[in-house]
Amino acid sequence: MRERQEPGTNLSQVARAGRMESLKSTGSDLNRKYWVALALYVVLAALAWFTLGEGKVFVSGKPVELRVVPLIVLGGLALRTVLAHQAEKIRRSGDGSGSSNP
Repeated sequence: MRERQEPGTNLSQVARAGRMESLKSTGSDLNRKYWVALALYVVLAALAWFTLGEGKVFVSGKPVELRVVPLIVLGGLALRTVLAHQAEKIRRSGDGSGSSNP
């Protein structure tokens, strides 16, 4: 006797396999995403600069221009993106090297 499959079982397996394939990005795809992310950081920084007005915020008792605060935050995020991209490049170059670690 044949086992009866529930409807949609194959469909869910196909969908799961498709999701797993979409998680594996190629090097050129990651490189494109990297440059798009950096461009968006620049756009956000420009918007923050021109949107915020002149003002001062006291940080450790010293006045800091209000426009600088979001630039520091966006700069930190951009630095994190650059470091993650470099780490991914190193990981990808190490995959095909053939060296074995005990």
